[in-house]
Formats: sequence, structure tokens, C-alpha cells
Amino acid sequence: MRLGINLGYWGAGMDGDNLAVAQEADRLGYDVCWAAEAYGSDAPTVLAWVAAKTERIDVGSAIMQIPARQPAMTAMTAATLDSLTGGRFRLGLGVSGPQVSEGWYGVKFDKPLARTREYVEIVRKAMTRERLSYEGEHWTLPLPGGPGKPIKLTVHPEREHIPLYIAAIGPRNLEQTGEIADGALLIFPSAAHLEETALRHIRAGREKAGLTMDGFDVCPTVPLALGDDVDALADVFRPYTALYVGGMGSRKQNFYNQLAQRMGYEKEAAEIQDKYLAGDKAGAAAAVPQSLIDQTSLLGPVERIAERMTAYAEAGVTTLTLAPAGFTLDERVAALRAGVEAMERAGLA
Repeated sequence: MRLGINLGYWGAGMDGDNLAVAQEADRLGYDVCWAAEAYGSDAPTVLAWVAAKTERIDVGSAIMQIPARQPAMTAMTAATLDSLTGGRFRLGLGVSGPQVSEGWYGVKFDKPLARTREYVEIVRKAMTRERLSYEGEHWTLPLPGGPGKPIKLTVHPEREHIPLYIAAIGPRNLEQTGEIADGALLIFPSAAHLEETALRHIRAGREKAGLTMDGFDVCPTVPLALGDDVDALADVFRPYTALYVGGMGSRKQNFYNQLAQRMGYEKEAAEIQDKYLAGDKAGAAAAVPQSLIDQTSLLGPVERIAERMTAYAEAGVTTLTLAPAGFTLDERVAALRAGVEAMERAGLA
């Protein structure tokens, strides 16, 4: 099992330290540094900046939003970043959610699976540097009846095949991800529930494509907080968990809420959502079960973190991406180092 680092969203309050965190992860031997985007900072700009200031670590988008860019533009960005970084770029894609897709980008959030499949097919075809033509339900290239003609990408990526990941939560999306991608970006992963909530669906997709799980990167993001008081550490992540389970998307379309339900927290997920959507964010955070946070995070001293890392490795995780908690740079760096120490103690490094 490899280790990654997730810087999250630029503009989230820890910006001044993010480069130092990425550079320390590079020095410590972390495999990949991910950056996210929603409706603030964009991922490619942050990744280009990090890549220019590091030497070995891969940089990956977790995620570049499908409604934000035409697929050919995403292929251009991926090829450019792969060329500039000397083959250190990983392309992570996701459909975002209905509020962002329709409210921010003006793109209807309909048929997300079909749109994702077509998008991936176009991106991959463009990056082969063949002349690009495509006929699908959502994209037709070139547009018929006009002056457009099939053209090809002029940038040469460093590699023939840039690893492509998809952020997936629901069973159907997970299955399609296994079928068409090189890896899955997961959130709120519980080692105890990973097989039933994710891996069995991914495996079904791999089998549909005539593939095995060999070479497929199961890549969940897990918050990490170092200390002795596990309950107090869990409290740090209550607002974060409440935001996703309670407030991401609408009442009918909240993929994170549905995931919590599939993990056995049906009643609690409903209460969190009710309070969050009613404006009671503090009440929603208080309603998050400590066990849900503990199952989906790495909390405690190094010895306990090592035990949890072993559970993730045994469950089938191949790259464990850490989101190190801390109010200062020193605390975040200490969490990074604890991740490496825990891997070594667990015999996973």
C-alpha cells in the first residue's frame, strides 16, 4: 500500500503552508499529491505550482469537474501537465453534484454515468493524438454541418497512458469506474465496509471489461489526526462530516448521505441532514456518531493509526491518501511523518 497526500481546496485557510506540506511529503516518499476543486480554486493551477516546486511526487486532480470543461480541453490540460512534470500527472475526474453543475457551470446534471463514459472515451482518444471524431448522445465531434474538421492534439504527453481516476460513491458509478478507469477516488471509506460499499461494485465493472483488480488503484482519502484523545480528535472532523452527510447536494440527491446509510447509519444520516438543511449546523455536527468519524478517519497515537492502516490494506486499499489535520504547519508535518512511521510499524512500507 502506498501513501498519498490531499491538499484539499486552495483557499480553505491553510494555503500558506500547502507548498511546505507538499514538499515534505515529497521528501518523505509519499507517492502522490492531490488537489481538489469545487467553485473556488481550480485544480490544474495548484498542481502545476506544486509540481514545479517538488522533485519526485506525482500530482493528481481530485477532482477536475466534468461539467467545468469540454473533454478536449481536459485532454489538453492532462497532456500539458504530464509533459511539464516529466510524467508525474494523474487525471482524476468527477461529475460534481447537481447544485454545482447547474448552479455554477450551467450544465444540466442529467445522465451522469453516460456523460462520464463519453467524456472518458473522448479524453482518452484525444490523448492518443489521433484525429478526434466522436459520435455520442452528449458530444459529437466535429459538429455536423459546420466548418469543423477532425484535428489532433499537438502536445506530446510524457507517457502514452496517463492514469485516469474517477471519483465514485454510488454502486452504479463504482461499477462503471471499474470498467473504464485505472483507479477510483473514494471518500468516507470504512475498512470494515469497503467490500460491500465499494469493492464488490468495482470488481463487477472490471469483470465486465474482462479485467481483474490487478493494477487498479483503490485510492480513498482519509483524514488523519495525531494524539491520545480519540474522542477529542473525532470532534475536529464533526463539522466536515456534517457538511457532506447533511449539506452536500439536495435532500433527494446527497451521495454522501446515501453512503452513510449503506454503512448502517440510516437514522443518524437522516437526523444530520434534517438539522443541516434547517440551518442548525452545530446540531448536525453534534448528531454525527463518533463511530462514523472513527471508522472513516485515522485517529490517535501512531500505534493505533498503524493498526487502522493494516485494516485498510487488508480491505483492498492500494493508495491511502491522507488529509493531515493541524492548526499549524508543524502539526500538519508531524501528521505526515506519523503516517510514514505508522506504515513502517505496520510493515506496509
